[in-house]
Amino acid sequence: MPYLALVLNALVWGCSWWPLRTLQDLGLHALWASAATYLLGTVAIAMVSPTVLKEYAGNPALWLLGVAAGTTMVGFNWGVTIAEVIRVVLLFYLMPVWAALLARFVLDEPLTLRVVLRIGMALAGAALVLSPPGQIGFPWPSTLGEWLGLMGGAAFALNNTLLRHQQAASAQARLLGMFVGGVLVPAAVAMGLGLLPSGSVAAIPAPQWPGVSGLWVLLGFAASLLLANHGLQYGASRLPANVSAVVMLSEVVFATASAILFAGESLTLQVAAGGALILLAAGFSALDDSAGHT
Repeated sequence: MPYLALVLNALVWGCSWWPLRTLQDLGLHALWASAATYLLGTVAIAMVSPTVLKEYAGNPALWLLGVAAGTTMVGFNWGVTIAEVIRVVLLFYLMPVWAALLARFVLDEPLTLRVVLRIGMALAGAALVLSPPGQIGFPWPSTLGEWLGLMGGAAFALNNTLLRHQQAASAQARLLGMFVGGVLVPAAVAMGLGLLPSGSVAAIPAPQWPGVSGLWVLLGFAASLLLANHGLQYGASRLPANVSAVVMLSEVVFATASAILFAGESLTLQVAAGGALILLAAGFSALDDSAGHT
C-alpha cells in the first residue's frame, strides 16, 4: 500500500496538465485554477484540524515554506499549460542541482565529490533537453514554459529543504503552510501579471466563470490533489526516504506517457537521453541521502 500511495501521488501530478489545460481553455488561467484548487484544500484542512491554525500562524518559517510551495505551483502548473509537458517536467526534475546548493547554504552540508558529479550529470541532461534537435549547447531555456519549469524545480527544492528544516512542526501545520502558499502566491502573481498589456507574453487575463463542466473539473482536480497529498503523507511516512524519492520519479513516466497519448507530443532520442541523465542524477541523490551523503 505505501508504494501504491506514492504511485498514486505521482500519477495525479504527472497528469495534472490535463485539468489545468482544460480549465484554461474554459477561461480560468492555470494560476487562478491553482489558487482556487488550493483554497478548497486549505478549507478542508482547517475544518479537519482547526487547532493547526494557531501553530501555523505562530511559525514564520512555515510562511516561507508556503512561499516556496506556492512558487512551485506557479512554475509547474503554468509551465505545463503553455509548453511541452515532457520538457517542463524534465526541467522541473533538475532538483538535485538546486537541492545541493540549498543544502550547502541553508543546512550547512558540504559539497562533496558525489554532489559535484550529480550536478554535472543533471546539467549534461539539461543541455540535451534544451538544445535544438541534433545540437548540443549551453543549457539555456528559450521559452517562458522552460523558464517556469526550471523555476518550479528550484522552488520545490527549497520547499523540501524547508520541510527538513521544520521537522519539529507537525505534519498538519506543514501541509497547511504549503496549501496556503498554493493559494496566495499564484493569486498574487496572477493579479500582478493581469496588469500587463494583453499582448505581453506573460499577461494573464482576469478569471472567468468556467461553467458547470469547468466547475466539476475544478472540484475533481481539488479532490485528486487532496488524495494525492494524503497518499504522499501515507507512503513517505512508511518507506525509507530514498525509496520514496525514487518511486516518486514515476511522475516523469506518467507525464511523458500521457503527453504522448493525449497531447500529441513526441519523445526524441536526444530528449530521452537528457531525461535519463536528469533522472539518474535524481535517483543517485536519493540513494546518497539515505546513506548519509549530500
